[in-house]
Amino acid sequence: MNLGVLFPHLMESVWFPFLLVGIFGFLTGLEIREYLNQRGRNLDDSPLVKIGTSRTYTFIALLGVILIELDASLYLYMVGMVSLIVLLGTYYAHKLQNGRSGLLQPLIALIVYTYGPGAIMMPPWFVVLQFVAVVFTLSARPFAHSIIEHINPGEILTLAKFLVLAGVILPLLPDEPISPHIPATPFKIWVAIVVISSISYLGYLLKSYIVTRSGYLLTGLIGGLYSSTATTVVLARRSSQLGQPDISLNAGIVSATGVMYLRLILLIAFLNHALLDIALWPLLAFGIGCIALAAIMALASRRHTADDRSDNQAKTNPLELGIATLFALLFVAMLIVTQQVIQHFGNSGLEVLSFLVGFADIDPFVLSILNGKYADIADHQLVGAIIIAAGSNDLLKGIFAVALGRWRNVRSGALFLFVVSVMTIAVGLLISRQFVF
Repeated sequence: MNLGVLFPHLMESVWFPFLLVGIFGFLTGLEIREYLNQRGRNLDDSPLVKIGTSRTYTFIALLGVILIELDASLYLYMVGMVSLIVLLGTYYAHKLQNGRSGLLQPLIALIVYTYGPGAIMMPPWFVVLQFVAVVFTLSARPFAHSIIEHINPGEILTLAKFLVLAGVILPLLPDEPISPHIPATPFKIWVAIVVISSISYLGYLLKSYIVTRSGYLLTGLIGGLYSSTATTVVLARRSSQLGQPDISLNAGIVSATGVMYLRLILLIAFLNHALLDIALWPLLAFGIGCIALAAIMALASRRHTADDRSDNQAKTNPLELGIATLFALLFVAMLIVTQQVIQHFGNSGLEVLSFLVGFADIDPFVLSILNGKYADIADHQLVGAIIIAAGSNDLLKGIFAVALGRWRNVRSGALFLFVVSVMTIAVGLLISRQFVF
């Protein structure tokens, strides 16, 4: 609830922003001191040039409040800011003479000076957000340096291109059908690509830069965001290198499939919320069931001595423009195929098609179902097709596990995939034909 509703007189008083800004200015000074102490330890206790103590930052913050209260036209406040900039410029020149070139302290001092206008002109949460941003910036130095050391510069350019296409090109795309043979607008097609790429990119970043070396269970959970099929292939190949069975490896295979079901829920929620009422519970049951079984398998594997480590998965960035372009073409092709199958063969043809596409990448098909406009097909039939495709894909992953892995090492995971495949396809058929739900 807003503080202004609870304490209206408090929010209107002059001393409240004065007190709030003073506290945050003092706390900012303490955080600056801790930051400088840490820098000094990292630099063999060499002297560091600093602006002042916690009291200095407190006075800078209070000066902003005082000047803006004395002159609502902000003239005095701007004079104070110019004077502060001159003083900070002198400080920075002295800092350069001591071999230091960092601008962090002067910039934070200027932000502290804006605490006053933030507290007076904006709601209280705004100055709180200012303070939190400063603290986060000071505390994030080791994390930022770690990212700089490990991230591939080419991926930053790839992300920038993607943001241009998503934030600049996307709003310009027409939201009208461009052809009677393509049952979706260019705008919705690209929205679907942005959503699926973003989910995949999250898994890619987690695996590539945050959880680079992890147990098989965590590998499966993260890899399922990127691609459960690719994760199964990687773990199956890993099983052929193990000298003895490792239950945790099977836990990774099973957990990746569980995340696939939860990933489908996210896609439906983002792209076609009307289908969520029908699809939620069966997909959620399969997803949680798979992950729970994987967790049990991982716990059981602790009695074994096998190395519970996984290799990095595919390093292909899902935001690369070549991949996005290929995916867009596959998506449009699947839209056309799905529309033609429904027009000529109805729901029976859709069921067969959904089973067949499970032996490839199901994402283009799922997105075609979620974004297309199919007048001759009901919602429960569309949901049934998505679930059948997921079950068919489980069958493919089971075949990959057997073909690429060592049978005794992947036996439990492969058998589970075959069982859950049959169950998923059965549920999909029942929903498609309105026998359940």
